[in-house]
Amino acid sequence: MSNIAVFPGTFDPITVGHVDIVNRASTMFDEIIIAVGINTKKTTLFDLEVRKEWIQTAFSNNPKVRIISYEGLTVDFCKSVGAKFLVRGLRNGTDFDYESHIAQLNKALWDEIETVFIMCDPALSYISSTLVRDLI
Repeated sequence: MSNIAVFPGTFDPITVGHVDIVNRASTMFDEIIIAVGINTKKTTLFDLEVRKEWIQTAFSNNPKVRIISYEGLTVDFCKSVGAKFLVRGLRNGTDFDYESHIAQLNKALWDEIETVFIMCDPALSYISSTLVRDLI
């Protein structure tokens, strides 16, 4: 049985912080599925296919990474791909407060899911997709 982890997000756009988290997580898991969430209530700057192409380019040399788009609950997606781990990157305490609540909700929805938090590289802690969109 392989250890599959899902790294969910909208990746609008993917950042060097995301890349750092995935590369570090890929040393811990057999496969990382970058799950590009489709949220009809959220307006994105970049088209889904463009975001997936950028992610594919960023990880073209990492055979452990697979990119899949999904709709609905993240835990349902995890079940469908056989993943029992979620990877989340944290920049600061505010991120932890937000992500810990989501992790607890996911655990309540599916007892078999575990969330693994990875602290970002301190040099990248100021980078967010929102900031990148603002700069664009």
